[in-house]
Amino acid sequence: MNEVNRFPPFSLKEMILRSTRTLSETSITRKAKKRRHLSVEVALEPNPTTPGAEQGHYLQQTARTTKPETETKWEPPQWREQLENIREMRREKDAPVDVVGAAELAAKDLPPAVRRYQILVSLMLSSQTKDHVTAGAMHRLQKHGLTVENILKTQEDMVAQLIYPVGFWKRKASFIKKATEILTTAYTGDIPSTVEGLVALPGVGPKMAHLAMDIAWSTISGIGVDTHVHRISNRLGWLPRETQKPEDTRKGLEEWLPRSEWSDLNWLLVGFGQKICLPVGPKCGQCLNRDICPASLARRRPRP
Repeated sequence: MNEVNRFPPFSLKEMILRSTRTLSETSITRKAKKRRHLSVEVALEPNPTTPGAEQGHYLQQTARTTKPETETKWEPPQWREQLENIREMRREKDAPVDVVGAAELAAKDLPPAVRRYQILVSLMLSSQTKDHVTAGAMHRLQKHGLTVENILKTQEDMVAQLIYPVGFWKRKASFIKKATEILTTAYTGDIPSTVEGLVALPGVGPKMAHLAMDIAWSTISGIGVDTHVHRISNRLGWLPRETQKPEDTRKGLEEWLPRSEWSDLNWLLVGFGQKICLPVGPKCGQCLNRDICPASLARRRPRP
């Protein structure tokens, strides 16, 4: 007996139609709100070999999957306008960071490896220290001879005297000496060219590492988040929830901010924070974002 004759008439049609209903109701869930539905199209073609089947009732099934829905990435509603306003307010480049920031303290005409070393040292000194104090310490070190070879020969006590009164000057003197020794033995007198290598140095954290990658190596590895960037990002509502640590702020910003904006962000917000968006008593009246800044609007809201 022919294998097809075991089935009653139209049983193949009924079976495929039943499968069609089942498949059309099936969905595959991958993540929250990510679904892919499987649908079935049925085409009718004649098959005279099927006993009892009317001509044109042979069924052929084809499967087609729809593209998964794309997740919407969170971003602050008015960040582009806010950022452009900050660019405009920073157009004059009249903040301390524009004159004595880490990018300005190392001379441009130095040998590349020496300049990179001075950039790293200036970043190490700048932590929790005013820019003009960092600049004074850098000038004294440069007059003494701020090269890997010379600092390697300089006693730690002398380094401490030269950098005083930067914040935590004794610890930073120790960090500079130890880091310089590592650069000599592991990097032939240059600084590491990766974030991983930089943060492995004593006294170098993620903020310094990302800034060093940008300023010294012209490589954008991440956003350098200091107290200014941390404070202003939270005030502007640039994070889905308030952050307590600069490193959490960095990760939150990098989730949505286009990479093309990463390099300028530190320079823009540091100067903005030094001139207008001060830690205490921000000058909201002079700020172009006063009507679209959540923190500014909250300050002006009448208290019940």
